[in-house]
Amino acid sequence: MNTFIIMSLFENIRDGKEPSTIVYKDEYVTAFEDKFPEAPVHILIIPNKKIKSMNHVEECDELFLGKILLSASKIAKEKGIGDSGYRLITNSGKNGGQEIEYLHFHLLGGVPIGRMVGLPKPYMKDNHN
Repeated sequence: MNTFIIMSLFENIRDGKEPSTIVYKDEYVTAFEDKFPEAPVHILIIPNKKIKSMNHVEECDELFLGKILLSASKIAKEKGIGDSGYRLITNSGKNGGQEIEYLHFHLLGGVPIGRMVGLPKPYMKDNHN
């Protein structure tokens, strides 16, 4: 998948130039339904300021990050998963699973999500010895 195209897609969704199901928007964040959901509730939340990844966050971005967390809680409640539970995920860098060079958070819920991390077996530590 071409990262440039996806980056432009996120910016176009944010700017209202690309159709998407927006579930929340204010001056700091835009949240929209993932087009390829991996859970019954799968919302992408992006800052309205383009930040490439968590490694590119600066102190001046703290308001954007705070608003992302507040909006995630609000959206989870509105989607009916606030009490049952949900996961908020962001990936950073290649080994972290980041595929799109635009900071975004996945809000997932509606089913039991499972383990926090499922590392491939060669990387797992034996915690039973």
